[in-house]
This record gives sequence, structure tokens and C-alpha cells, in this order.
Amino acid sequence: MAEVKLHPGWLEPLRAEFDSPYMAALRAFLVAEKQAGKRIFPRANEWFRALDLTPLDQVRVVILGQDPYHGPGQAHGLCFSVRPDVRVPPSLVNIYKEMEADLGIPPARHGFLEHWARQGVLLLNAVLTVQMSMAASHQGRGWEKFTDAVIRLVNARAEPVVFMLWGSHAQKKAAFVDSVERGGRHLVLKAPHPSPLSAHTGFFGSRHFSRANAFLESLGQKPIDWRLPADPGPAAG
Repeated sequence: MAEVKLHPGWLEPLRAEFDSPYMAALRAFLVAEKQAGKRIFPRANEWFRALDLTPLDQVRVVILGQDPYHGPGQAHGLCFSVRPDVRVPPSLVNIYKEMEADLGIPPARHGFLEHWARQGVLLLNAVLTVQMSMAASHQGRGWEKFTDAVIRLVNARAEPVVFMLWGSHAQKKAAFVDSVERGGRHLVLKAPHPSPLSAHTGFFGSRHFSRANAFLESLGQKPIDWRLPADPGPAAG
């Protein structure tokens, strides 16, 4: 993946990952998939979009997803986010509902979350690519090891960060985070996944957005402006 550009704040500490055998195998897999005519989402120049928009030294909140959306035109490199002209997915609808109950912010009419990413919210999927119409089709190919390394880098920072972990997959992936409740630095907030199947079992009412902002403000930082712009503008790329 040497041809893929990456923000220098991430590229240097992740260089060992890019030079590793597992990453070479992942690259060969993706090249073979494309040569076989399979459509892969998101586009190659958006695989590391979350890292480009939220450099390591600017990360203040981490939200973990599992897999990119696998429908045409949806995924653009940020977990839970879709392009401005795409219908808001059900899990994001529930995220908006909780945000309105927590902060009084009316739901946005779009699902484009770059406004969050540019403020230091790392919107990271565990797996960064997927084949069209085949959920989880690129799991177990190496992306998980790479994104584990990303989380380890955030965890190693001296500055406290908020981890918003929705669902068992995210909670297991970030189980090693040095959390406040274990005497560490970082605030780890846990809740069920916001999907329609589980949101009513504890995601609603979790108040993660206000709790994250209260923690940031306690450190003397600006809170995240969770209110999305009415006109998000076009997606890059």
C-alpha cells in the first residue's frame, strides 16, 4: 500500500505496520480482488480517510465501527458516516435520536460526519474495506491488526481521550485501553450498539455525547460540536 497517501502524523508511527508481511498479504488480496472485477468500497483514496481527517496528535474522541457500508455510494472512510446525498442508515438514525435526547440537537437530514472528524473525533472501522453487497467480506485479512495498532497509538498518548464503544465488538477491540476506571488516563464509555436490533437495550439513554464533552471540558478542552451543518458540502474525492 505504499501508493496510498497517509497523514504524516500517522505514517511514521505506523511504518512498521505498512512494512509488515501481513500488510503485504492484505495488499495482494485487495489487488487480486480488483483484478477479478469485484467492486470494493470505499474507494482506495478513502481507505485511510479517518486517519487523514483526524491526525494522531488531534484525536480527542474515538468511535469504533466494524465494517464499511457495502452499498454503492455509501462508504467514504468514516465509520457510521455516509456521503451527503445518501439516505441516513438506521444505526445513524438512532445515534441522532440519542444525541437529540442527550443534547437537544435535532437530527441532521444527512449522514455526513466529517464535521466531527475535523474536530478530533476518530471515526475508525475495524476493517477498512468491503466487497459490494457482501458484509464482512474482508474480515480476517489483516485490517483488524492494522486498526489495533492505530488504537494502541491513541492509547499510548499522554493526553486523555474519550473512547465511545458501542456494542460488544468495539468493546472487545479496545479492551486494552488504559481507562480511568482502572486508574488510567482515558474515559471509556460503553453501551450497546445503536443498530435497531439493540439500541433499546441501553444505547438510548447512555448520554455518551454529553459525558464525552464534560470530560473534555474538565481537561480544559473545547467540547465537540456534535451539531452537524445543515449543508455538509460535497464529499472529497
